[in-house]
Amino acid sequence: MKKSAKLFDKFLTVVEKGGNALPNPSTLFALFAILTIIASSVAYYFNLQAVHPVTGEVIKVVNLLSENGLKKIFLEMVKNFTNFAPLGIVLVALLGLGIAEGSGLINSVIRIFVLSSPKSLLTFIIVFTGVLSNMASTVGYVLLIPLAGVVFLAVKRHPIVGMAAAYAGISGGYSANLFIGTIDPLLAGLSQEAARIIDPQYLVNPTSNYYFMFVSTFLISISGTWVTEKIVEPRLGKYNGNVIPEKIEPLSFEEKRGVKFTIFTFVALLSLILVGIYPENGILRGENNGILNSPIIEGVVSLLFIVAALLGIAYGIGSRKFKNDNDVIKSMDSSMKSVSTYLVLVFFASQFVSYFNWTNLGLIIAIEGANFISHLGVGLIPLMIIFILLSGFINLFMGSASAKWALMAPIFVPMFMLLGYSPELTQVGFRIGDSVTNVISPMMSFFALIIVYFQKYDEKAGIGTIISTMLSYSIVFFVLWTLMLIVWLFFNIPLGPNSGLYYQMLGV
Repeated sequence: MKKSAKLFDKFLTVVEKGGNALPNPSTLFALFAILTIIASSVAYYFNLQAVHPVTGEVIKVVNLLSENGLKKIFLEMVKNFTNFAPLGIVLVALLGLGIAEGSGLINSVIRIFVLSSPKSLLTFIIVFTGVLSNMASTVGYVLLIPLAGVVFLAVKRHPIVGMAAAYAGISGGYSANLFIGTIDPLLAGLSQEAARIIDPQYLVNPTSNYYFMFVSTFLISISGTWVTEKIVEPRLGKYNGNVIPEKIEPLSFEEKRGVKFTIFTFVALLSLILVGIYPENGILRGENNGILNSPIIEGVVSLLFIVAALLGIAYGIGSRKFKNDNDVIKSMDSSMKSVSTYLVLVFFASQFVSYFNWTNLGLIIAIEGANFISHLGVGLIPLMIIFILLSGFINLFMGSASAKWALMAPIFVPMFMLLGYSPELTQVGFRIGDSVTNVISPMMSFFALIIVYFQKYDEKAGIGTIISTMLSYSIVFFVLWTLMLIVWLFFNIPLGPNSGLYYQMLGV
């Protein structure tokens, strides 16, 4: 091993040991919540504030140690927990997946997947599938990451390596895809509103970054595979844990019949969905007969529950694993028993995230960071690099991509337009920065769930384990994605259909 590689490995070991020396993740989030309350009082005492550059509103810190703050903490504790976005998603999805798992469907799919996939391409397939799963919003976090751990363990590779590869594709490559996903129209709408501060007629289409994100899919998949096999896997080594791998054996006659029942059910479901969305006035289309805002896209978690449950039931009947409704309900019960640790962690994580949002500390940090970068006066390439870094840094404090862009777009889109750069380019810079630090951000909504996944195979795993494992992806993705953007700028390549890099002011 080269000297530089050894030094980096030692650095990651220090990061892991330092992170894991921290208290239990649930305790840590509880401490974060307490520190946020104290910090809000201190910041309020020193009159920390910022001026919103668009509305002119003075953003002040909310003191949670005040009478109103303490009342809010007591009155909204339950709501913080029950309204925590990932909680409902995980529980609903697991109910459906519990049926699929209890019937034996997932086990059979894993065996078919492993037996048919070349082992040399397994890592690439996992990362690539992770990137594509972003089209369906949060499904990858709930389904693919634990599945990747099972698959890697089955082929005698470290299961955390598999989960890291899947997590890198899903979260680190969040904005890349071969298809338009739910995030594209959401960001485009915010960019358009921001652009109209300067140009009231400006349009930003959901496809505005499509060319760049299409190519990014392969960049993330290839680089994620390289990081997994050259850095992460050698560092983690051979798995010596107690989890017994799934047996990879050919399907029995009953299991093959179950698969046939599953395929028939899937085709029937797919046909019903197509009948609902293909006609221009289909009942499953969204507002204004749109597909991107249809219940199928926006209600993807509900769709996952329905599809997983029906496919699991079909497989269970075909394989004779399910004999009556009691077997189905028992599978759902079993899936709920596995999330007890997650529920405890989410309770404290939800309080911390809510407190941090209430204080306005994240908003003030973002505004002050934006003010700093706007006064640097640098050229396009250095400006984009700094903007990507700022977007990544803010991502460590604010987890929601839409919430960050709702804040940043009205600041940076008009500013960059005045400098001669298109809203589409600004949006691309944000998407790169927001994606590359997702895998190391404790504020990322599913970070707590990733800890639980890792702890299945390593009881000592904590925040340090995740950050040290994923930091290599974050660094490599940042470097290569930024270089790709520089090449894009150098050759003046459109970012998407009718989406250039530059903007010319009307009348100029």
